[in-house]
Amino acid sequence: MYRAGHAGVSMVAYAPLGVGVALEWNVSVATAGLVATVALSTLPDIDEVLPGVAHRGPTHSLPFAALVGVVLAVTTAAFAGPVGLTPSLGLLGFAFAVGTLSIVSHLLADVITPMGVRPFWPVSDRHYTLDLTPAANPTANYLFLTGGVLTVLGATAVVVLTG
Repeated sequence: MYRAGHAGVSMVAYAPLGVGVALEWNVSVATAGLVATVALSTLPDIDEVLPGVAHRGPTHSLPFAALVGVVLAVTTAAFAGPVGLTPSLGLLGFAFAVGTLSIVSHLLADVITPMGVRPFWPVSDRHYTLDLTPAANPTANYLFLTGGVLTVLGATAVVVLTG
């Protein structure tokens, strides 16, 4: 998938978490989580500019997803206080979930392409693909983006109507 497709899939993946956080905790934090999830959704493709790193290699794996989750939690711990948030275990867990989910959503979008992913690297080099559409398919990418936007609008309606 391309940037639009990854953004859409990340919105769909984040929506249940965002609704829960908005209803039980804080709408601003839920919104920040959505922004972070979408912003990080294309991070695995940094491998296209990293010398010696194969595309859809280590950055397209579950260990990388966990690493991004840890980095986002540590970053949140460092910056929460100055922006008026208490770096609680709940907030740090949420940051970890957002970081991890953003990368997992990328893997979910890429598994439908013929190139697929190897999500269990370095433990297993097994390749997974559903081979449904090429990554460059503009129709698929914009359908995912549209689905993501509609999902976020629906999630927002749930928060407004029940919150």
